[in-house]
Amino acid sequence: MTETAQHPLSAAPLTPPADSGAAARPWPQDRACPYHPPAGHLPAPEGRPLSRVTLFDGREVWFVTGHAEVRALLRDRRLSADRQHPDFPVTVPRLAEQAVRPLPLLGADDPLHNRQRRTLIPGFGLQRITALRPAIQQVVDDLLDRMLAAGPEADLVTAFALPVPSTVICSLLGVPYDDHEFFETHSRRLLVAETAAEAGESREELRAYFRRLLDRKREAPGDALLDTLLADPSGTLDREELVSMALLLLIAGHETTSNMISLGTYTLLRHPEQLAALRADPELMRGAVEELLRYLSIADSLVRVAVADVEVAGERIRAGEGVLLATPEANRDPASYPDPDTLDVRRSARHHVAFGYGIHQCLGQNLARAELDIAFSSLFARIPTLRLAVAPDEVSVKPGGTVQGLFALPVTW
Repeated sequence: MTETAQHPLSAAPLTPPADSGAAARPWPQDRACPYHPPAGHLPAPEGRPLSRVTLFDGREVWFVTGHAEVRALLRDRRLSADRQHPDFPVTVPRLAEQAVRPLPLLGADDPLHNRQRRTLIPGFGLQRITALRPAIQQVVDDLLDRMLAAGPEADLVTAFALPVPSTVICSLLGVPYDDHEFFETHSRRLLVAETAAEAGESREELRAYFRRLLDRKREAPGDALLDTLLADPSGTLDREELVSMALLLLIAGHETTSNMISLGTYTLLRHPEQLAALRADPELMRGAVEELLRYLSIADSLVRVAVADVEVAGERIRAGEGVLLATPEANRDPASYPDPDTLDVRRSARHHVAFGYGIHQCLGQNLARAELDIAFSSLFARIPTLRLAVAPDEVSVKPGGTVQGLFALPVTW
């Protein structure tokens, strides 16, 4: 679907809600296959782009699976990302505690969001990330050297997929990598905790860590991003806002890319013909990264609340209703991607919504693309005989409702 296609919010006369009188499907559901969305999340057989799902607390919210509709709603200011809004949906129990504190960037609307984002753009711009590519390559090479020396078997998550982005984001932010076990443990707990109390404990541990780190930086400043933000003479960010920002950047900067590296590797090993195409023509890798981002879509959904009525695809989303913008399903919409359930590294996967869209589009997308390009290219070039060390169905998969990926990926060569 092109950008000149009919705007989906100008669609068709309103009809009664499509799921009136029908039981809404439960959300979230686990993936049966690590690289396919859950069957229970897919659009209704008649292809409606909007349906209803039921959250853990019994609340029904809109579930948007159409690619064009997701893109349109992500740029519609009548949908709010403010998690402190009284009607903002709590999608899983661990997120209940987030409603009591502001979430920078992802959980803020303009003008606050714009002010926060402007402070970070120089640190994540394309020019800055391009300059970082040699350093990222060195990190990748060093980790592969260690993995090969310790081989011929490894857990790719702990040996490679996690330390690549973790090392890079630590260097970018100015966080000591020696502390990685602490913040990786609490980040993981925060993302998979079963209760709000458990998530809150890890969040407070991480916030306390960053308070101490910022205090040390005041005494002995460096030249990393957190030092720059701390020294900003305009005082754009106060201390607690900077703590929240640092926490978000650290978690987002290593958890998402780590899952993409491990799950992307598993997916390519399960599609040997696609991997063979990449080995035959390394120039395909950058496009293949976009296809993997589309195909895997590791974020289950982007969550919003309507602050005014919105008409879309013949439905009315009313003010106060919750909305889940289903990025994995939108990226499998056949109206935008022919044969969408097929991985094709030669596909032009432009306009995917794996990084979101609109004002909240992922700030770190340039960094993620660079890390994925370098990690996949180097991994498969250095270890041409890489293969799974267990049966495919024995790989440990993360549950629905969090960043999708693998807990572990045993490989051999």
